[in-house]
Amino acid sequence: MTTTGPSTPGASASMPVAGLVPASRREPEHADLLVRNARVFTGDPDRPGARAVAIRDGRVAALGDDHDLARLVGPGTKVVDALGRRVIPGLNDSHLHVIRGGLNYVLELRWDGVRSLRQALAMLREQAGRTPKGQWIRVVGGWTAEQFAERRMPTVAELNAAAPDTPVFVLHLYQSALMNRAAVKAAGFTRATPDPRGGQIVRGRDGEPNGVLLAAPGALILYSTLAKAPALDAGDKRTSTRHFLRELNRFGLTSAVDAAGGFQNFPDDYATVVDLAKAGELTLRIAYHLFPQTAGQELADLKRWTETVKPGDGDEWLRLNGAGENLTWAAADFENFSEPRPELAPGYETEFEDAVRLLLENGWGFRLHATYDETIRRDLAVFEKLAAEGLFPGGARWLFDHAETVSADSLDRIAALGGAVSVQNRMSFQGTAFLDRYGAEAAAHTPPVRAMLDRGLTVAAGTDATRVSSYNPWVALHWLVTGRTVGGTALHPAGNLVDRETALGLYTRGGAELTGEQDVKGMLREGWYGDLAVLSDDFLTVPEDVIPDIESVLTVVGGRIVYATAEYEGLDEAVPPVSPAWSPVARFGGYQGGHQRGCQGGYQGGARQASLVAEAVAESEQHRRWRVARGTGPDTEPSFVDPCFAH
Repeated sequence: MTTTGPSTPGASASMPVAGLVPASRREPEHADLLVRNARVFTGDPDRPGARAVAIRDGRVAALGDDHDLARLVGPGTKVVDALGRRVIPGLNDSHLHVIRGGLNYVLELRWDGVRSLRQALAMLREQAGRTPKGQWIRVVGGWTAEQFAERRMPTVAELNAAAPDTPVFVLHLYQSALMNRAAVKAAGFTRATPDPRGGQIVRGRDGEPNGVLLAAPGALILYSTLAKAPALDAGDKRTSTRHFLRELNRFGLTSAVDAAGGFQNFPDDYATVVDLAKAGELTLRIAYHLFPQTAGQELADLKRWTETVKPGDGDEWLRLNGAGENLTWAAADFENFSEPRPELAPGYETEFEDAVRLLLENGWGFRLHATYDETIRRDLAVFEKLAAEGLFPGGARWLFDHAETVSADSLDRIAALGGAVSVQNRMSFQGTAFLDRYGAEAAAHTPPVRAMLDRGLTVAAGTDATRVSSYNPWVALHWLVTGRTVGGTALHPAGNLVDRETALGLYTRGGAELTGEQDVKGMLREGWYGDLAVLSDDFLTVPEDVIPDIESVLTVVGGRIVYATAEYEGLDEAVPPVSPAWSPVARFGGYQGGHQRGCQGGYQGGARQASLVAEAVAESEQHRRWRVARGTGPDTEPSFVDPCFAH
């Protein structure tokens, strides 16, 4: 079966289908896009399944069988044969730092999905040879030592050996960063540099910085050091953002709720997505938040924003959703589970109350970073005080983000005040650290997703990417349905797991409810946004261990094909080449692994497949050595058999 791409304006691009003959002229009811021969999961309880989806003018025009929708095919209709694949509503990450991530994406060497430290260091070594003088190599989030066959982090010595002259900064979760000798020098760290508040510059016996930075417990030292690296110019930020959005489309994401964050100033750092929105070049719908950046200036910033902009400003592609995830810096706790829970300063509630009152009186909703129940209880006491004045529950949407250790009592109070919760799979990456500190009983319901749903709370799912978790939503969906870390450690019993359809709901309808778009987004229903993904593997039926490797082979946003691979390659919109040319993304791409790694292979050439087999053997050998060193494996050389040829 072949694919024809568009050659002239208005020409159709289709998977030819025998017996499907387009009408001779375009009629108003003809679809712009028809996806047929599919197993459609609509997410709509009134009509859970279909075989075909028709999209016209950016909205779902019809659902039904192939025969039913054949009448909607006209001369300009793109007809895509899904070849029996699963189709789902487009995914919506309810807590993603997409704006900040886009501004930096092409500068970063991603270890997301890399399965051995050996491979990670090889990527680093190769990138050192491509990076020009004055630039840094940045490994920023999306990985943990647990994912490696060797089950360990790199050492500073290994970074120095891989890149003796190029500054290297490797961020590991919220916990630490590793810097090679060149990066320590480039960052200006010396014997005389004092430790910042809440952080530590680790030093050798001679008092000189040894390349290790520790969050103790706050991550400001990590992020402020990263900020010393060179930034992109405006043109490259634009290109970087387009490639990051395309990377998110690769996994079936069609929407995201941006959680703002540190070092994301309004309006300067929002200019790139605003420009792309004006040009019609966004491929992901973004609802964004505003986050006061300067301690002591939070109320002034919030007041200025409430006087100049309002939630809902924008359109279906880019719109303001509210404030947060911080309102005041003093009210924010930390999520470094390698350190004890931080005690927030007494009396932060006074300023925090003023901020919440200001927002609600001006019709602004907000989201609030809170990791621990101790923080949530203090915040709820403020909300309950304001509820006595009639401000809760009000018309503005508000939610807690993260809520890993939220208690049953706090969930009841959140429900009474009309709040919601956005959960992320930070335990995929930090679960072992939490387990070591707090024990299995506490980890079993961290966060208590099932208890949230049982109370009827609005719950949405996301990743909190990109500086800690990976942006791959299928890693998060795997965690929701299995309760396992990326290293395979089981955290959650069956009682705190959700089934696959529920998990998809958290990743589709949940996010739409947080942005007030629950009547147009999150399901495939007539009149709703034409956002969908055709999956490489059927999420609803594949073995659990396959879930993190799922990707989209065709992603559609508003009827536009924004990502296409496999049989559909070339049907998507073109993006400019990665710039600068030395970018790690230009050489390695983004997330490593995925559907192309498995025995199905599918889209890789023979040389690439051979390389992956060799890589898998090397990873297995590294893991065997790790087990032998710990006395958990036989000290004998195995005979490797490629599982693809074992049957």
